[in-house]
Amino acid sequence: MNRLTQLFPFIAGAASGLALWRPEIFTWFGALPIKIALALIMFFTGLSIQAADFRRIAERPLPVAIGFVLQYTVMPVMGYATAAIFQLPNEIAAGLILVACCPGGTASNVITFLAKADVPLSVSMTSVSTLAAAVVTPTLSSYLIGARVPVAALAMMLDTAVVILMPIALALVAKQFLPHLAARLESSANFFAVILITIIVASIIGASKENILKGGWLIVLAVFTLHAGGFFFGYALARLLKMDVVRARTISIEVGMQNSGLGVVLATKHLGGLAAVPCAISSLMHSLIGSVLAAWWSRRKDARVSPKLGSAN
Repeated sequence: MNRLTQLFPFIAGAASGLALWRPEIFTWFGALPIKIALALIMFFTGLSIQAADFRRIAERPLPVAIGFVLQYTVMPVMGYATAAIFQLPNEIAAGLILVACCPGGTASNVITFLAKADVPLSVSMTSVSTLAAAVVTPTLSSYLIGARVPVAALAMMLDTAVVILMPIALALVAKQFLPHLAARLESSANFFAVILITIIVASIIGASKENILKGGWLIVLAVFTLHAGGFFFGYALARLLKMDVVRARTISIEVGMQNSGLGVVLATKHLGGLAAVPCAISSLMHSLIGSVLAAWWSRRKDARVSPKLGSAN
């Protein structure tokens, strides 16, 4: 287990604080580097995808299907409702809704491991929601954002496919034809993912310093509400649908944690720089909430030893 990955919330939090103090340390990392960084993260995600993941889906499709539906219903509805309740400015609201429509984040696999929940289910759900994101994320977000900010759904769909599907395809090719190199890269995937996500978050925080200091607590509270609602309703609805406690916790984590890096890239290009702010804060917030829940759940009497994390990042 990569110790650095477990410390991600604290590393990202420290980097964000530094970015607010000295933005120039991170603001050099602009739109193109962020896009490249996300593509690399998705490449590492592709390295973690195993044929066994799809066999598990075929063997027990119901939990994955339930998780998938909750991922793309609970969070988008929460994003729309939260933006309305907090009466967020249009660009901020659009960014919040966008990140709510993103697929599950790879960090959810680590949080699931720490929570002693069902890691294979988490990995399977991440894989399915990520592959579907090329179509689902742009379609949902453009519909829910509505007239707040103009959204070119087809262009967003193309960008989503480029930063998700192409890197994953390259990773699968590498695993097939360069297995030794792929295995070496996979062993360092957590380290590189943590570093890259931290820099992405800090660069957006630094670039948006004035707006964050002006209305930061409202944005932070809105993002917290979004993810807290995702974790809560993910668990509650999974239990209502007769999932056992361990699977319900897994689904809760997967629903509550998004691929915020994807949100940053799409928001920066299609919605304006300000829309990327809630996406950046999201990465830190869902990791903090997930880490607290993992610590609590792992100590519960009904917790079980989770399956080995293996290469999941």
